[in-house]
Order: sequence, then C-alpha cells, then structure tokens
Amino acid sequence: MTAYLDHAASSPLRPEARAAWIEASEILGNPSSIHHAGQAARRILEDSRERLAGTLGCDPIEIVLTSGGTESVNLGITGLWRAAGAGAAIVTPLGEHHATMDTIAWLEAHEGARVRAVALDRLGRIELASWSDALAAPAVATALVANNEIGTVQPADALAGAAADAGVPLHLDAVGAFGHLPLSFRELRGGAHGATGLCALSVSAHKLGGPIGVGALVVARQAHLAPLLHGGGQQRGLRSGTQDAAGAAAFAVAAELAVAERSAEAERLAGLSRRLLDGVRAAIPDAALLGDPVDRLPGNVHLLFPGAGGEQLLFLLDRAGIAVSTGSACQAGVPEPSHVVLALGRTEAEARQVLRITLGRTTTAADVDALLAALPDAVTRARGR
Repeated sequence: MTAYLDHAASSPLRPEARAAWIEASEILGNPSSIHHAGQAARRILEDSRERLAGTLGCDPIEIVLTSGGTESVNLGITGLWRAAGAGAAIVTPLGEHHATMDTIAWLEAHEGARVRAVALDRLGRIELASWSDALAAPAVATALVANNEIGTVQPADALAGAAADAGVPLHLDAVGAFGHLPLSFRELRGGAHGATGLCALSVSAHKLGGPIGVGALVVARQAHLAPLLHGGGQQRGLRSGTQDAAGAAAFAVAAELAVAERSAEAERLAGLSRRLLDGVRAAIPDAALLGDPVDRLPGNVHLLFPGAGGEQLLFLLDRAGIAVSTGSACQAGVPEPSHVVLALGRTEAEARQVLRITLGRTTTAADVDALLAALPDAVTRARGR
C-alpha cells in the first residue's frame, strides 16, 4: 500500500495501545471475581475507566464499555426509546450513520416507533429551527457530533441545549469526533438535569488508534436506559457480560494520546488537507468539495467528481496502492448512492460520484502527493475518456 487515506474507516493501532493491551491481557482473572486474580483485573479495568472518563469529561461510573461504536449507538438509541415508552417519537436528522439509521428503522418496523426526520442544509448542517420544532414531547433524539462522510461539524451544544429545554433525552454519536474535536460530556450536558437533555454519547477506540472491537457509551447518572443485554448486571445493569479489561486499557491509552495531541494534529491535518484540495482543484477543476468548507473534521476531504463513478475511482486508486472510500465502511461493498449526499439536495447521479478521503496520524505529505499523482488518470478513466 502506497498511501492509506481511509482513517475514518479505521486508524492504525498505536504501538502504545498495543503494548497496553498485551500487558493487561497477561493478568489472569475475571473483573467480576472476588479473588485476588479477579481483583487485579478489576484494578486495571477501573483505572482504565477513570482515564477514559478524564478524556471524555465525565464521571468514571458513567462509562459503559461496549464492543464498539455500533453497539454503543444501538444501546443509546434503543435504550433511551424503550425507557421512554412506545409513545415517544424518535427525532433524527437525515444523513446519519447507518448504525443510527438501521437501529431506528428496526424499531420502526418491529416495535412501532414513530420517526421525526430533520433536514440538513446544503453544507450538511442540521437546521436548528427544524430540530427544535421536532423536539415535541414525548420524544427521544439522536444526532451526530460530526458527519462521518462529509465531515461537517454539527452544533452539538445547541442540539443538546434544545433537547434540555424541551425535556427530551438526547443521544449523540461522537464516534467520528472523539479525539479529533474538543469534546466534554459534562459541558455538553450543561444545565440539563434528571433524565433529559444529553443523556448518552457514543465513542469507539479504533477511530483514534485503539483496538477494533472496543467502544463505550457515556451514560449520565440520572439517565433512564433499558439494557440490550441481560445476565450478570455489570456496568450499572446497562451492559451485562464479562468486561474486557485489556481492551479498556488499550482504549484509555489511545484516547489519552489522541486528546493530548489533538490541537497540533488538527493543525497538521488541516495543512495536508489544503495541500490535497489545492492539488485536486488545479488538476481537476470541476471537482467539488462537499460539506462545510471550514467547520469540518480535520483531515476529511469529501469530493464530488462529476461524470466519474465513485466505485470505479475507488478500485482504480486501489490498484495504484491508494486506499480511500466512497462513504462509511459499514456499507462497504454495497453499490448504492450516498444517503448523506442525497440529504444535501444532490441528485442520485451525484451521490454515486463521490470519494471520501480521510487523513490521519500516519498520513504524510508523500501520501497526499501519491494520491494527487494517481487521481487525474483515475478520473479520466472513470469518465470513459
């Protein structure tokens, strides 16, 4: 591979996280056991939970460890909705991650959930007036902190404030934002009290250099959630099952490193993104950047190439040793138009002509230049010229 430019799908495992996982995995014992071995594992687990809480601006007891972002989103949305009762509607913007969309679709089809959709503007930002109007009780709400495809950063504080004012419990999906944007559960919760306002926030380890298969849902102490898993009552009864102490240790290390270097890394990635975008505009003038041109995830460059199929571009670039994507990796292999691009008001044809290029911690200027060298020919061939 010449250049890996798909960090939004998964970022390379940090050596420090790998070392922490290996060290913790050598400790014998189930964290729920009361003997010496079990308590040794418990100490690792709770230390990791405390360190994670420090990076997320929450209390350690509010960290519910999961198998990743998808489970966290499922627990956050389904748990809040079932606890609220079947009479509650689910408020959700268009263009959300498929973990959210598919969870809501399942609840709608199998449990009779009612859905209130909120539009995005042309830059992919949630329309706040429509959001506030949709928060008519009884309801629960969910939204991305930053769009995982086009990179637009949402006004999470305003979304949470509106939910608190309306007395509606809110879940925020921060899987793509954690480690890349300033994030504090406590600050976003603001003056919310009881079981309304921001109640749950999803994060995942492998997006910031931790291991795949590890995530967390931050759940406010006062929140009311119905669990998805039963049997053992671990983690406040919200997620039963043996807890992964080694995974938690690796996640904590990766999160601390990502948060510590966030500001400097955001500046570096912004420079590389400008280099990439300037090169694309010079070589392919009709290419268009989608999403907010300023207020977007560092390292996200989402481009529309008129007349060139995104799937064709992906395969042509892959043959040149360059890894990019057409959208969320959760939908890999499914040749369908991007629902996010459609939510921007673009046509179905345009929604099939996009590439998501995401830079990360290991990206160099040479990686960007390798893409710029290969892209013009790939676009020409994809356009059939």
